[in-house]
Amino acid sequence: MATSMSGRERYHTNKQDLSWTEEQAYQNVGDLERTLSGLVGSALLVAGLFRRSWGGAMIALTGAALLQRGVTGHCMIYQALDANTNELGRRKVRTGSAIKLQKAIRIERPPEELYRFWRNFENVPQIMNQIESVEIINDRLSHWVAKPIPLGGPKMEWDAEIINEIDNELIGWRSLRGADVESAGSVRFERTPDGRATDLTVTLQYAPPGGRLSAWAAKLFGEDPEQKIEEDLKRFKETMEAQAHSTS
Repeated sequence: MATSMSGRERYHTNKQDLSWTEEQAYQNVGDLERTLSGLVGSALLVAGLFRRSWGGAMIALTGAALLQRGVTGHCMIYQALDANTNELGRRKVRTGSAIKLQKAIRIERPPEELYRFWRNFENVPQIMNQIESVEIINDRLSHWVAKPIPLGGPKMEWDAEIINEIDNELIGWRSLRGADVESAGSVRFERTPDGRATDLTVTLQYAPPGGRLSAWAAKLFGEDPEQKIEEDLKRFKETMEAQAHSTS
């Protein structure tokens, strides 16, 4: 097994959890829709099987399709229409100790340019000071390494997958099973009405190792994550706008 940058064995993506080589589509159905699809699909499947007729067979097939939609979270019709109801807000880090942060900033650059920079996750350490490195695994998977927490804590590592993406508008991701830090995040790029700038919104949700107590201790030693995100975005704004001025 390969060794990570911190000297520990790295988590490898479990192909039973996610096989991007065989399944290029990703979850595009929200949690509420998945639940309803599962319930309605199960009822139709049972009702159709009891009818023992061609009409019943059609009902059963419809039920099976809805049941699959609910179980997998993937809808072929949504894929064809390039639709997605699987918003980050419905894909929460499922723990009582989760912390959610959201920050917005206006940058005098077009959404396409900011999206391209952010979509290459290897650029993330230039944006977020707490991230040491990001290694691209493939088009949807990446390996993240965070700098040590205060008081000589270990580096944190995790693999992340892109779960939601709209070109030049949205990137959403979450950590995979086995991560040191259970987390999810999204970046929205919204063009301003005058078309000359972008309103960029970053949403992060994570469960800090050690729970909320460790988050409180980090704040005590000047590691307030909300403040850091705000500083990171200001630095990102300055960098992108400065590059534009230097090339103009």
